[in-house]
Amino acid sequence: MLVIAASLMLAPAAFAATATTAPTTAATAAAALPASNPFAQASSLPFNYPPFDKVQDADYAPAFTAGMAANLAEINAIANNKKPATFDNTIVAMERSGQLLSRVRTVFSVMSGSNTNDTIQGLERELAPKMAAHSDAIMLNDKLFKRIDTLYAKRDKLGLDAESKRLLERYHTDFVRAGAKLSAADKEKLRAYNGQLAALSTKFAQNVLKELNASAVVVDTREELDGLSPAAIEVAAGLAKKRGLDGKYVIALVNTTGQAPLALLTNRALRERIMAASQARGSRGGEFDNTQEVLELAKLRAERAALMGYPNYAAYSLEDQTAHDTTAVNALLGELAKPAVVNARREADDIQKVIDAGKGGFKVGAADWAFYSDKVRAERYNFDENQLKPYFEMHSVLTKGVFFAAGKLYGLTFKQRTDLPVYTADMLVYDVFNEDGTQLAIFTLDPYARSNKRGGAWANAYVGQSTLLNRKPVIANNLNIPKPEAGQPTLMTFDEVNTMFHEFGHALHGMFSNVKYPRFAGTSVPRDFVEYPSQVNEMWALWPEVLQNYAKHYQTGAAIPAELLAKVTAADNFNQGYKTTEYLASALLDQRWHQLTPAQIPTDVLAFEKTALTDAGVDFAPAPPRYRTTYFSHAFAGGYSAGYYAYLWSEKLDADTVEWFKENGGLTRKNGDWFRSKLLSRGGSADALDIYRNFRGRDAKIEPLLERRGLNGK
Repeated sequence: MLVIAASLMLAPAAFAATATTAPTTAATAAAALPASNPFAQASSLPFNYPPFDKVQDADYAPAFTAGMAANLAEINAIANNKKPATFDNTIVAMERSGQLLSRVRTVFSVMSGSNTNDTIQGLERELAPKMAAHSDAIMLNDKLFKRIDTLYAKRDKLGLDAESKRLLERYHTDFVRAGAKLSAADKEKLRAYNGQLAALSTKFAQNVLKELNASAVVVDTREELDGLSPAAIEVAAGLAKKRGLDGKYVIALVNTTGQAPLALLTNRALRERIMAASQARGSRGGEFDNTQEVLELAKLRAERAALMGYPNYAAYSLEDQTAHDTTAVNALLGELAKPAVVNARREADDIQKVIDAGKGGFKVGAADWAFYSDKVRAERYNFDENQLKPYFEMHSVLTKGVFFAAGKLYGLTFKQRTDLPVYTADMLVYDVFNEDGTQLAIFTLDPYARSNKRGGAWANAYVGQSTLLNRKPVIANNLNIPKPEAGQPTLMTFDEVNTMFHEFGHALHGMFSNVKYPRFAGTSVPRDFVEYPSQVNEMWALWPEVLQNYAKHYQTGAAIPAELLAKVTAADNFNQGYKTTEYLASALLDQRWHQLTPAQIPTDVLAFEKTALTDAGVDFAPAPPRYRTTYFSHAFAGGYSAGYYAYLWSEKLDADTVEWFKENGGLTRKNGDWFRSKLLSRGGSADALDIYRNFRGRDAKIEPLLERRGLNGK
């Protein structure tokens, strides 16, 4: 999953008061910030790397105040310029604006997502509606839009290069979609909607994190944890001790519905407790219940879309994606739902046979799937996941797997450095070099789960690439791998390995960016295209040359046995019915919520969810949605509202690209250079599907995706 700037994800925003009290010049506004504040000047560290060691919680609020005021002063100067609008004095000037605000927003977003605390969360709640107000002060500025609109009307006569022309077109589209053409009265309504939505989505996200910690499962005896490794049991004991529960054990939850211990625990009653706790999050009443937030968010988004002239929020959102409309998305999801559930039911039958053979006396449920599907896989392929983990030590996977593949394909080399500041001692920092020795970027990895870190995995651009601003990229990956006890190795599941390769695909997209304008840097592409390059990078996790290089036993150094490697490869498509069904269930929920009109908003979240899943034909209890509504951060707090389908949409491009690599020799420098130059380096500087066609020579075919997912009827 990708999230860039995880918090406060609206356009540059400010305190509402600054809209009317902004200084006349950006310099005056910025001067209000003491030089002792670490955001007062651009970072002096390499590549403008953030000065994490100098930032205190008290620095954020004044930096936001000054940064927003400076940003508005810059915008007002552009809008009120007495000279006729030109591309340079309007569009390029906007691209150069807001740098103080960008500095503080970047670090604040990093900390609110990865290392939050009560102070940061309080400020986050305070800032959200004010940020929205500031964004509106820019995007609804009549004078500014008039200048943009004037340039847009004569864009073909300005002599602009292709990237500059696209920038002008994107600014015009962005402003229109933000409400620039609305009447004055409707703009006031829009401002109110935006402020409320910002506050609610922030509250939803904070509730998800707090509920995640509050829903951890307490276990009384070590015997109940049968099936977990001794190291995992020690971690559970350590978590309990931190909560003052000496002698007990705590199973921490992750944000997906499925929980990793379910594949290992032999105690069915405990498995059912964990699954029940996972699925109840956000809907069990209490301080962190999200049901009211869901209803309000859905209603406000629907009303906002109606104000903008759209039948529902999904129609508004999808218009600016490569899918373009709800018809295309509904067709894709609907076409795949039936065969996915058919496959999942077939897999459930296989699991039931194992349960019955063991005299289980129960029907397979959601809490049983991971445990018994591993038994089916063990029987069918003669191996289970526990055989793999000793070969997946984290540092080996990173340096000898992820980095090794990037070296083979793109000629990159990596050198760890320890002199740059970090916000947690577990962070890893690397200089990244091109084959010719020039430095390409700085890359950081924050690998471990923490109670103050949101769930999932994502990428951040600490510094986006831009030749206009003479900036090279600083890109971060965030994972949520359980941290072992001190002195123990970090042994990963294959899902975690795959996620590490996936997120590094986003990092490559950011590091290879070679555009002029910040607006187009790296992953600044449609949401239903952004997952595509990261999904492609997953292919190297199982590429024999790569796997054999990193999959070494953490104790003996022995390479993964050839027979086990063959089994891993053979089992790669195992359990696809379940995986596709749980994903589709969430993607369909996302669409159902966001295709409602204001009059259709229900009063009961869970009842609506049940009906939506039934109507879509994905109401298969043993394979519940990957995210249920009340902890579905993608849809209600992140940038994937009405966009969770994007992973599958992108996977069509990914599967077709994997075929291209195979047809052309796989892991070669020639292939890497082509993919880098034709696609990864382009960012958002051209239409996404045009970029794809330029790389592939044609549109993507769906057959490779259907075959991968086992949905081709074979």
